[in-house]
Amino acid sequence: MIAALLLAAAAPAPTAVDAERAFAARAQQVGQWTAFREYADTTAVMFNPQAVWAHEFLKDRKDPPRSVQWWPARSFVSCDGDMAVNTGPWRIEQQKLDGYFTTVWARQKDGGWKWSYDGGDTLRRPLPRPAKPAVRKASCSGLRRIPAAYAAQTPSTARIAGQPPADAGQGRSADGTLTWAWRVAKGGARQFETKLWDGRRYVTVLDQQVAAPPR
Repeated sequence: MIAALLLAAAAPAPTAVDAERAFAARAQQVGQWTAFREYADTTAVMFNPQAVWAHEFLKDRKDPPRSVQWWPARSFVSCDGDMAVNTGPWRIEQQKLDGYFTTVWARQKDGGWKWSYDGGDTLRRPLPRPAKPAVRKASCSGLRRIPAAYAAQTPSTARIAGQPPADAGQGRSADGTLTWAWRVAKGGARQFETKLWDGRRYVTVLDQQVAAPPR
């Protein structure tokens, strides 16, 4: 019985929602930035407010006494199920701060998940915390209509040692049914957009605008 439980705990998360929940739980167990480092892809980006390489930004960052809490509320998934964009509320209890997050996830060769984009913003009022996230999956029909340029996975901005990320990045699932892109202005204002294939065309399902931080 114990062996079965240990094997279940070690098994990769089946979906990006499960990966998000495991990521959030891990942050409570080992520390916020420790968990972020564990789950980040090698080319993952964060914003401070300009784009930064996550592993470089988090390298020597100490975990806060208590981790931020977050919950996936919506998940947009590619037809093949190997890429997803999750979004939902976060809260820093000790500071009474609320906001939303957005994370791009990709399944790895070993079946596990890594995130490549982490963004979000603060909110004046907290978002609802649904017990069951709303999952919207791209259509698996009409795949032959997808333009050839969208039919292969494109990585986000390539990581170059010693150089910061560019001011924009993008990616798409291997089957071309989910695409995402971000752009950050010099002042720190940022846009993030996600599109899903509906069988005939791409439909924008997320278009998030983050204002530049006050100076």
